[in-house]
Amino acid sequence: MLKVVVTSVLAMAGCIALAGPAAALSPDEARHLLLRTGFGATPMQIRALEPMDRAKAVRTILDSTTTEAVTPPPAFMSEPRPDWPSHYKSTDEETKGVFNRARDAEAVQLKAWWYTEMIATPSPFTERMVLFWHNHFTSGMDKVRHTDLLFRQNALFRQNATGSFRTLVQSIAKDPAMVRYLDSQANKKAAPNENFARELLELYTLGEGRYSERDIREAARAFTGWHMNDADGQFRFNKGQHDDSTKTVLGKTGKFDGGDVIDIILSKPETAVFMTAKLWREFVSDTPDATEVSRLAKIYRDSDYDTRKLLEAMFTAPAFWAAENRGALIKSPVELLVGTVRTFEIPIADTTPFVEYGKRLRQDIFNPPNVKGWPGGTWWISTFTLLERREIVLRLLNGSDLGAAPGSGGIDGNSMGGGAMGNNGMGGGMSASLAGAKAPAAAPVPGIALWVDAHGNLAAAPEAAGRLLLATDPVQPPTGKSGRPMIEALVLDPAYQVK
Repeated sequence: MLKVVVTSVLAMAGCIALAGPAAALSPDEARHLLLRTGFGATPMQIRALEPMDRAKAVRTILDSTTTEAVTPPPAFMSEPRPDWPSHYKSTDEETKGVFNRARDAEAVQLKAWWYTEMIATPSPFTERMVLFWHNHFTSGMDKVRHTDLLFRQNALFRQNATGSFRTLVQSIAKDPAMVRYLDSQANKKAAPNENFARELLELYTLGEGRYSERDIREAARAFTGWHMNDADGQFRFNKGQHDDSTKTVLGKTGKFDGGDVIDIILSKPETAVFMTAKLWREFVSDTPDATEVSRLAKIYRDSDYDTRKLLEAMFTAPAFWAAENRGALIKSPVELLVGTVRTFEIPIADTTPFVEYGKRLRQDIFNPPNVKGWPGGTWWISTFTLLERREIVLRLLNGSDLGAAPGSGGIDGNSMGGGAMGNNGMGGGMSASLAGAKAPAAAPVPGIALWVDAHGNLAAAPEAAGRLLLATDPVQPPTGKSGRPMIEALVLDPAYQVK
């Protein structure tokens, strides 16, 4: 039933009144742009965009992108690289177990690090794009295991967040984490491994049905010898394992290597269409408009795959601002968690528990479910996950320790155990309090201070608060409520789950 309610919220998007072509953004428009290109939106951020027109606001968002994280790397990145060659050769199960547990601990560090970066970044759009590329060029900890390689891949996505898609594809083909994830290490002249070539064509560029099985086989031969060095974790071209004979890929014939194959793929108009449609589903709606996608894809291809130019054209298109496309996308677990923290400026001392909560909500970062990544959309929502989402958001707003629900032994005692986060190796829970001090009775609780003043009154008119927080009308309007109870009611409403 709850899933039906959320679906009805999406349908209600068509009831939202679309502002006319005014020079300045309305609060609704500013909030819409911020929710779609970032993680949540504070009243101050919304007000900052309001004087701008749509084009200037979009440029402001795009101009804010960065290429490096502001959060220092995880501790393991400054330590000597593990001796992977010896680990692979070892037959001592106890030693191998110790080694693997150390890598598992590093994986938690890595995930917590990225949550910290998403919360702290001055450019939330950068991290949204990193998350998009992470779900496009998937690589997972369970298969890769090398945490330093996944950290470096994450940095690669940030460096190319809105840059050249051509550069990114060429780089990802040589990325050591990808080499391990799609078995390029086993791609040798005498026995080509087709995994990377298949996903390159099907999932990363052209899309299913736009190539043949022969194209996959021939492309795989072109990538033979594209390996990595286990000792230093760097890409290396193994010339002795490379097939330098003639291949035919997508109608082109020559002594191609992997770079040549990528150029051939990118020369196909279908590649620009495929990528434009995927970015449309990420930022506009679940149902791409074929005419608009075709128009935008031409911009992408004509710019030699300049992702910023495509996004600027997409975000300034009427469809992006259309009434039917507002409140039409479901927030991913990461967007919900990070967006709530950023929207209410909740001080977080430790992001480690976010790792487990994201996983419970079906988004285990650095570990997508398979090579296709997270499907998104209604896949995020079930009776269980919707209840979990509401509980986690409420605990964040209350400044509660996310390690255990009061009096319950955890949000789900059956699956988490009596101590929830505190007793499962995740690190004793999270404190979301203000400097550890109890606030006076009249003062707002952490997470509400931006929206409710010290006297418990709304900082904005009730109807304005709803417009600033929600992408669509609430399913259950908080009639008769004011101050903190009203904010809580809005955030717990199913409409808070969409953007």
